[in-house]
Amino acid sequence: MSPTTLSGWGRTNASVVTLRTPRNEEEILNEFASGEQLIARGLGRSYGDAAQLSGGVVLDNRALDAISPISDEGVVTLGAGVSFDELLAVAIPQGWFVPVTPGTRQVTMGGALAADVHGKNHHVDGSLANHVLSMRLVTPEGAFTLSRTEDTELFWATMGAMGLTGVVTSLTLQMLAIETNQMLVDTTRHGDLESVMSAMATGDADYRYSVAWVDCMTRGAHMGRAILTRGDHATIEAVKKVALKGPRKPKVTIPFEAPRGLLNRWSVRAFNEAWFRSAPRHELDETQSLSSFFYPLDGVANWNLLYGKRGFVQYQFCVPDAMGDTVVDVIKRLSESRVASFLAVLKRFGPGNPSPLSFPLSGWTLALDLPVGGDTLPGVLDDLDALVVAATGRVYFAKDARLKPDQVRAMYPRLEEFRKVKSRVDPNDQLTSDLARRLDLVGK
Repeated sequence: MSPTTLSGWGRTNASVVTLRTPRNEEEILNEFASGEQLIARGLGRSYGDAAQLSGGVVLDNRALDAISPISDEGVVTLGAGVSFDELLAVAIPQGWFVPVTPGTRQVTMGGALAADVHGKNHHVDGSLANHVLSMRLVTPEGAFTLSRTEDTELFWATMGAMGLTGVVTSLTLQMLAIETNQMLVDTTRHGDLESVMSAMATGDADYRYSVAWVDCMTRGAHMGRAILTRGDHATIEAVKKVALKGPRKPKVTIPFEAPRGLLNRWSVRAFNEAWFRSAPRHELDETQSLSSFFYPLDGVANWNLLYGKRGFVQYQFCVPDAMGDTVVDVIKRLSESRVASFLAVLKRFGPGNPSPLSFPLSGWTLALDLPVGGDTLPGVLDDLDALVVAATGRVYFAKDARLKPDQVRAMYPRLEEFRKVKSRVDPNDQLTSDLARRLDLVGK
């Protein structure tokens, strides 16, 4: 098979790999028997280099696409290559929704499990791992069924491990019952960061879903002004019995890379001003579709091309509740540096789970989209790393493209525990990736 060039959604750090598409567990075991290093990949929505392996083999999981009937209790078994989009097209008309979803439905279930994805409801429902009942995992030592009662150590080590314990072939998931395809949404506009963080800390418990868009370009008294959106699934009674339908397809497609410099501090500042002014100051019980509430960016296909040829970095971190001032310090650093962040999203996290490499911890998380280019960005990101480490926080592997190994050891203190579990099923470290090599996650 001819070499293939792969990159993450941020379109940085591309790698030349051998890409193969196994159809079943036997074919994956044969891949391991070859002795080559490999990593699995879904739809390539990790922002950095987690699902690529320079000079190695990448296993495309999209042929693992079976979906079982959904039981009366909302339990479904899925091939790892099934996307959220494909699952929701089946599930929503039957009155079921995914218990946790990232901000795009163009992610495979295997990739979501590997990243232990979280959503706007982590403060209530935790991350995806909390709702996975069991899985099938293929490793160099064989194929295993894992659950909370069957090899629980490997079950939890696989969550958030970015594919480094094995190739997930299927998983069984507990779905969430819904009555309609609508959300009831409350929106409030906040003139500064302190106001929105206070509202979230005191009021998020009243909602299943909560997220704030934050303007990182403002300074002074209005630094971190924000739009806070919170909601719950609408009942039939609330919306007068709407029809249950799956998510809509993208309405707009970006056909080519944007010209260099399109997203700069002036254009982003102008967009932020318009976006903030367009939001209602205070609106209650607005009806929104599931697509509009959960997947606004899916309405623009290939939106990552807006960042041009150099691509972009998404930087997401979390810090404990007691270190919430770190969020203020990060946004102040960005504002003062005038590094343009086109998208900044603030959420609350509830307690984490037993996984040694899962990202969320109880407190705050902020995600930033930052165009690559200029001399300022690398130093600013180094400063943010230092702030996060000092706050005993961590950076999300699924978004990372430039972290350093010594910082990982501080952010993920259970890394050695993970390595011991991995060595049991992958003693020769066949499972690796560009991310794992860069951050020394394996081989110790």
